[in-house]
Amino acid sequence: MFDNFLIHTFHDGNCLQAYKIFGAHFETHEGKKGVRFTTYAPNARSAQVVGEFNQWGETPCYMERYNNGGIYTIFVEGVKEFDMYKFRFETPQGDIIDKADPYAYFSELRPGTASKVYNMEGYRWHDSKWIKNRTKNYDCPLNIYEASLGSWKMKRESEGEGDDGEYYSYEELIDEIIPYVKKMGYTHLEVMPLTEFPFDGSWGYQATGFYSATSRYGQPKQLMKFIDACHQEGIGVIMDFVPAHFVKDSHGLHMYDGGFVYDYNDYNRRYSPWDSVYFDLGKNEVRSFLLSSVEFFATYYHIDGFRFDAVSNLIYYEGNKNLGENIGAMEWMKRLNGHMSGYHPTVMMIAEDSTDYPGVTKPVGEHGLGFDYKWDLGWMNDTLKYFQEDPVYRQYDSHFITFSMAYFYSERFLLEFSHDEVVHGKATIINKMWGLHGDKLAQVKALYVYMMLHPGKKLNFMGNELAEYKEWDESKSLGWDILKYPDHDAFHHFTQKLNEIYLKYPALYEMDYDLKGFEWLVVDDHDQCVFAIERKDKAGNAIIAVMNFVGNTHEKYKVPVNIEGSYKEILNTDQAVYSGKNIVNPRAIRSKKTKLNEKTKLLNKDHYIEVKLAPFSACIFEVKPKKGTTKKTTKKTTKKTPKKTKRVIKKTK
Repeated sequence: MFDNFLIHTFHDGNCLQAYKIFGAHFETHEGKKGVRFTTYAPNARSAQVVGEFNQWGETPCYMERYNNGGIYTIFVEGVKEFDMYKFRFETPQGDIIDKADPYAYFSELRPGTASKVYNMEGYRWHDSKWIKNRTKNYDCPLNIYEASLGSWKMKRESEGEGDDGEYYSYEELIDEIIPYVKKMGYTHLEVMPLTEFPFDGSWGYQATGFYSATSRYGQPKQLMKFIDACHQEGIGVIMDFVPAHFVKDSHGLHMYDGGFVYDYNDYNRRYSPWDSVYFDLGKNEVRSFLLSSVEFFATYYHIDGFRFDAVSNLIYYEGNKNLGENIGAMEWMKRLNGHMSGYHPTVMMIAEDSTDYPGVTKPVGEHGLGFDYKWDLGWMNDTLKYFQEDPVYRQYDSHFITFSMAYFYSERFLLEFSHDEVVHGKATIINKMWGLHGDKLAQVKALYVYMMLHPGKKLNFMGNELAEYKEWDESKSLGWDILKYPDHDAFHHFTQKLNEIYLKYPALYEMDYDLKGFEWLVVDDHDQCVFAIERKDKAGNAIIAVMNFVGNTHEKYKVPVNIEGSYKEILNTDQAVYSGKNIVNPRAIRSKKTKLNEKTKLLNKDHYIEVKLAPFSACIFEVKPKKGTTKKTTKKTTKKTPKKTKRVIKKTK
């Protein structure tokens, strides 16, 4: 009846397929067709399954203990797909409680809380070419569009108060969001948590069903079809996953069988600041539950990557270093990443971690946690702090721009402006910029050029590409009407062009994590707040960007360069087409020989170019070496950035 090896690994904390033991499975017993229901409830005095098929317990279906390990099971004849059910337990205190199935594949649409019988088998995938060629993108472009599937676009906007509009289904989104993501030049779509959750306002970060794709947008096979369609259009899908905590709602995992199956026995460890319940990842069965959940979505939904939320709370208790390391959770992360690298070697594992804990992206075999990428929350906070500042004071705070490169190569960092930056009164990205609308618009364009030229993969939350002033609201669609205004339409096209350049030039992604792929060309012009960056690909081809972060105009700003040749401007944030004043460099700029008395000032480079810079602008140049010269890089003499203590960034949901 059961695979005893799977049961052994389940209790051992190493099971990747616990969903094959537990949940609701169609089977045939002695020629009779029905469903086997199985659950893990070690504290229950008794267990039964109740549902539509037995009038919610009027005809009792008591489950039998399979062994002494707390597993209850029963075969019920005649159960059909989509039948609703729950497990009913008699607790150690003698109370009767009903719970949703932790391993259910599908759930009743909120506010209903029942599980639904569902057959996960039978979907025919058409993405074999994509899966075969999939990599973790270390030296490939990775430009992520983070989205809430419900509020990206709605079928109708509210006309009366309380009417939040109607969601598109997974299948309907195929013709809506996929063409948009592709047209805009993003490589991956990151969806906020899809595991079932009861409260829309939690955005999916307080879940109940860790195997159940949310029914808000349709059925599991419709989600498969959506992901399949993404892959056929060359778009990867990353899913937010929340292994730190779960919702307190009575039908969920909290005190599942009257005891503490998934939660801490210790009250002081049990509850989180988000009014949710922490997983006790020191328990082997909890480890298997979450290991199997990740493997399940990778196997059945062909997910290309997982972004793990609140990793700081898995490294330290409550994310607080002073409370000590969460050894159980850290061991779970190592097991997960070790197993996934073996069974799903091309699936990306991404940590949203605000701590300075070392080795998050080092392999488990090298005493690391084994993630592939780590969000660079320090870069995000420093950068936005700089752009919020009055330009008069930016000359004193250049370290907000340069400090990230002092630690960047210690981890495999990913740069992000996520949903957390545009909610709860924090203001949207454009609205964080200093000044009035015109200056804000100019600076946000320069900001994104800086982001694109900085090493590291990229992520932006939906709406950032529209330069929206309205903060994200999960109950409303993005403000697509804003594109009727020329400035916002121009910014939208600017974002598309910047993404197009990113995809076109390997220098912008091929050597993200190689010291030879990056160099500051201008890093210490603090008074004028001008910075210049060179990026190179493996073949030595170069792209440079020059950025002016204050309101001065420069007619002939001297930028030291490594390569003798011509520099063709391929993007300027001040172009008229992007709502600028058209202070640009229309012709290719030829490098000039550096005079001996200018060598020190120009970082001992043999050549320089003279660039026209508009206020609050950035420009990107394609480099064409002079014939007969090589693409050799001169010895770096970049001044070291003063060391600072890394900060721990507090995060709230």
